[in-house]
Amino acid sequence: RVKARLSLRRNGAAGAPLPEVDPEAPRRDPVPAPRWAGPVAGLLAAAAALGTGWLVAAGLDAAAPLDAVGSEFIDRTPAWLKDLAIDWFGTANKAALRVGMMLVIALLAALAGARARRQRWVGPAAMAVFGVLGTVVAVGRPGEGAAAAAAALVATAVGAAAIWWLTGIVAAGDPPRERPGESQAPDGWDRRRFMAAGAGTAAVAVGTGTVARLVERRRADEARAVAPALPELSPGSVTSAAPEVPADATLSPESPFITPIADFYRIDTALSIPRVRVDRWALEIGGMVDRPLRLTYADLLARPQVERHVTIACVSNEVGGNLVGTGTWQGVLLAELLDEAGVQSGAEQVFGTSVDGWTCGFPVAAATDGRDAMIAVGMNGEPLPVRHGFPARVIVPGLYGYVSATKWLARLDLTTWDAEEGYWIPRGWAREAPIKTQSRIDVPRRGETVKAGVVAIAGVAWAQRRGITRVEVRIDDGEWVEARLGSDVSSDTWRQWLFEWQAEPGEHVIRVRATDGAGDVQTELVSRPDPDGATGHHSRRVVVEA
Repeated sequence: RVKARLSLRRNGAAGAPLPEVDPEAPRRDPVPAPRWAGPVAGLLAAAAALGTGWLVAAGLDAAAPLDAVGSEFIDRTPAWLKDLAIDWFGTANKAALRVGMMLVIALLAALAGARARRQRWVGPAAMAVFGVLGTVVAVGRPGEGAAAAAAALVATAVGAAAIWWLTGIVAAGDPPRERPGESQAPDGWDRRRFMAAGAGTAAVAVGTGTVARLVERRRADEARAVAPALPELSPGSVTSAAPEVPADATLSPESPFITPIADFYRIDTALSIPRVRVDRWALEIGGMVDRPLRLTYADLLARPQVERHVTIACVSNEVGGNLVGTGTWQGVLLAELLDEAGVQSGAEQVFGTSVDGWTCGFPVAAATDGRDAMIAVGMNGEPLPVRHGFPARVIVPGLYGYVSATKWLARLDLTTWDAEEGYWIPRGWAREAPIKTQSRIDVPRRGETVKAGVVAIAGVAWAQRRGITRVEVRIDDGEWVEARLGSDVSSDTWRQWLFEWQAEPGEHVIRVRATDGAGDVQTELVSRPDPDGATGHHSRRVVVEA
């Protein structure tokens, strides 16, 4: 256009007549933005809002708005929907929830961006609605407050400003629009400007999200790093180290007797790991007690410590599943704390509450009948990892975790069954949940092809509080044959087993069953994990080659 004008001026200067502009000639309409531009503007604005909110929350040590809303959704999800999510996604149910939330937010943001192209106030208004929801939910979450509200409000402001700016660029070419009368050139939306603005907004979203994740990890590492070292234990006394695990206790090549922390399963309802500072944390024991207790982290470490090998399991573990592991736990015996507090007559359950509001309850007898129920502060020789409940959690041998294993422990209350119900009980799970006798085949793997001859079949079996006295293996429809057992470390730990099979070519089905210390044989009756643990015999189909 500039070159054309210069050419016309030069021609005019040379004496050539300038073309006249016909006021009646049709004017070319401005070039509008494509339809996708509005939704993309909404998506970019929402991403920038989420990233900024996450970063502010990480800096203020608060829950990110998305996590706060997700946690509230988890707490209010009906039992049928939660069971469906577990059936569909298993241990990835929280990741599925995050993806689902992001898809819903993306859809709403895209709709808001499309609408804001015509009515620009819709974009900031939609962000404000999201912000109010996030603020109200975040402030109402256990342990949250002004910091969580600040993160949601800052996210709202960033999202509103971004969608106003981006949709303004998008709408620049939409008619009706004032244009200079003498120009016949289109003056619609500026694609390059939108691309630059969109790239900048995307960079903000990615950058803030990345930094937020790094800040959260650093805070978690720092919180655990400043914790005092675990006290040393002296063998041969009541406050003693766990016995050494004999070498012949490990027979399964797939399962170390003590499960490494990195491989230990994690099942809980926490969408994001609670943030706990030991200098501000304390455990309170109250309810139906004569002398309520308040114990800081230093108080727990100063008390007589015990260390025990204990196998724990999740009630959601399917037959043959891996939601079970053996750890070396260090802490304070719960029976001693309750004795000091003075449990009143009529108290029926020990009701635990975590810092993020999760609850569960187990019989008082499970803490006082001689088993090594403890407030654990250590795992496998080091302070409790953050993802496994730092600074303290409850370990009760013989009970599924959903009724006993409160992580990130905040309170223990002595109460009745009628007065309080744990998180999972109203959702249809059993109130009392002793761990069932189970066994698992680790090798050979499912569908594996092995060579004919001697084939090692190995795995683990567990029946906490009762122990394992026999494991039997069955090939196809043959007889049950007893397997060799590893050393019996404790009735509260799993026991490993090994069977040497003279394998013949063909396709075969291997089954396993265990007998516990009470003489009860593992049932072959197949049942789902709900309401109190799965049952059935684990089996594997293998192919034997000549």
